Amino acid sequence: MNPRNSRQSGRWKAALIGSALLLALPSAMPAAATTAPGASAANGQEQFRKLYLGSAWYPEQWPEERWAEDLRLMQAHGANVVRIGEFAWSAMEPTEGAYDMGWLVRAVRLAAKYDIKVVIGTPTDTPPAWMTQKYPEVLRIDGDGKRLGHGGRRQFSISDPHYRQLSRDIVSRMAQALGHEPNVIGWQIGNEYTDESYDPAAKAGWIDWLKDRYGTLDKLNDAWTTQYWSQTYSDWSQVPFNTEKGNPGLMLEQKRYITSQWVAFQKNQIDAIRAHALPAQFITTNLGGLGWANRFDRYAINRDLDFASWDNYVGAGHLQPYRNGASHDLVRGWKRKNFWVMEIQPGFVNWAPVSNMLYPGETRAMAWQAIGHGADGILYWQWRNALNGQETMHGSILGPDGKPLPVYDEVVRIGREMARATPVLAGTAPVSPVAILQDYPSRWTIDFQPHHKDYDQIGVLLDYYVPLKDALGSVDIVEADGPLDRYKLVVAPNLAILTPDMTARLSAFVKAGGHLILGPRSGQRDAYDRLQPRRQPGPLADLLGGQVEQFYALDEPVAVGTGTARIWAEDLTAKASDTQVLLRYGKANGWLDGHAAALTRQVGKGRITYVGALIDPDLMKTLIDDALKGAGVARDFAVPADVELMTRQGDGRSIVILINHGKEARSVTLPETMTDILEGGTKQAVTLGAEGVAVLQRGTDK
Repeated sequence: MNPRNSRQSGRWKAALIGSALLLALPSAMPAAATTAPGASAANGQEQFRKLYLGSAWYPEQWPEERWAEDLRLMQAHGANVVRIGEFAWSAMEPTEGAYDMGWLVRAVRLAAKYDIKVVIGTPTDTPPAWMTQKYPEVLRIDGDGKRLGHGGRRQFSISDPHYRQLSRDIVSRMAQALGHEPNVIGWQIGNEYTDESYDPAAKAGWIDWLKDRYGTLDKLNDAWTTQYWSQTYSDWSQVPFNTEKGNPGLMLEQKRYITSQWVAFQKNQIDAIRAHALPAQFITTNLGGLGWANRFDRYAINRDLDFASWDNYVGAGHLQPYRNGASHDLVRGWKRKNFWVMEIQPGFVNWAPVSNMLYPGETRAMAWQAIGHGADGILYWQWRNALNGQETMHGSILGPDGKPLPVYDEVVRIGREMARATPVLAGTAPVSPVAILQDYPSRWTIDFQPHHKDYDQIGVLLDYYVPLKDALGSVDIVEADGPLDRYKLVVAPNLAILTPDMTARLSAFVKAGGHLILGPRSGQRDAYDRLQPRRQPGPLADLLGGQVEQFYALDEPVAVGTGTARIWAEDLTAKASDTQVLLRYGKANGWLDGHAAALTRQVGKGRITYVGALIDPDLMKTLIDDALKGAGVARDFAVPADVELMTRQGDGRSIVILINHGKEARSVTLPETMTDILEGGTKQAVTLGAEGVAVLQRGTDK
């Protein structure tokens, strides 16, 4: 796959020095079917027994006599789910204590007549005017000290105890009314968690959190090295809580505290739902920020949820297949199982500098890419434009007149195809022998002190991801604190923070036969963001049998092997006799000339490799290809440029999804005869037009 819009900066041709060193090493599926790894159906939750397609619908914005026509048009395009309620607090509680859940119940029951299931959104992203007027303390204070007013969204404080109680009250009423409705399959908590608050309740909670974590100020001062610049605290009230740049230890802990506040805010509503709702009704939330946002730890947010969900928007331009695909893999890794896309754009957005329309077929390609990476549910935002409000220019499926827009026909096609594919795809999931580690504390510490303005952590991760994706079709992106035993190769591109538990887990992985590749900056910090008392990779230096002598932010490319590195380079030294130099710098900046750029060492049954530079794509491809071979990982079949290969497995089935993200037709020769799920028949080759899609089942001869 060679995407139209890829990360091109810093890519030059190269070859790997000493690469041989790496070689040493519409019907639902029957309920009785077993589920795939990573897609377990806990509590019999229905989302794992079929695929779902739908949209966000706002019945409160339209006359009730219009609802049936909306649902008829949804059913006609193949929808089988709809999300409602997430912005409707004022319709559910028009005045304090006066609840009206009747319209919600009627909407849910009417949807059932059209075979459309319902996900209920809790409305806590948009507190009503009566509340913000009567209880201004529930409003968020931003980083500049300004208390927000009414009229937008996300203007609430996640830490304010009164707002949490008001939220619990409305959610409890909703769960009492809808928790036993057979047409409700699940719940979404709030909408797109984003902004923290700096109000008095948040500050008080911060101090309490620090007391619980450290116990004494002496321990806090030691962990943060507050002797630096005379920052030492003698009273808890002196510890700042703000958005200003400051002590990295403080900023790291503030991120953890903010995460804990979102977890508590969410758990408050989960408990209210669970007290009244059927166990089979799932609970999730739609995390925004285009997947890669890191205002808080998204692994922690997802621990209390049944599965992860996110909102998939391209914004300006067109789909970047690698980056968008990696975003799906990241989301799948939050819970290590299949996920939902709770919002996806139907053509265009309204918030990009140029909110252009996607190409014909690109909306369909986005949907199938999501499914190929593990999505079991896809909902468009939005069904129909509101007649006024901040998002009237956003893409939708129906226009303000209630009639289908041009993209409707494409959504109809998606619905028909998903109905055909559900029997073979339900219960399957992407399965990979390779994982990339993604760690929020490590990302935070590099963000605090990047040392080079162009050090793009997501770009660095994608540098490793692209050749892995091309070789395998499926790649896992998971947290560094989780189990690794199912993988043969693990890559950690930016693992700046290494805790004792992580060190033990990674060491055990290598000694048991796994291949670990560490990228630049690995092992530089501890859990408190302090520099490790030994050089990188810190506690893994003995396992590597080598260390980083010095790191360099590069103002010009440097030679490495017969290729180049840019932005970042580290000078490595082998300390153990069996540690081998994998790459050397050529004529560089004087400091790096002839020195080691990458080291590798066999340890027990496995291998550890440290790559100390941001190397060009050709060099990276060679390194990854050799690592896969050395780890005993078989490649999947080759596809032409612009074509993405994805796989899902489970219940004895193996499904291949191919998408041509290019503008020209591409032909793909298959390694075996496969059944064409969308078009029927068997194929030994397929031709894909621009934005073309094929869904194929392996191991069948019909």
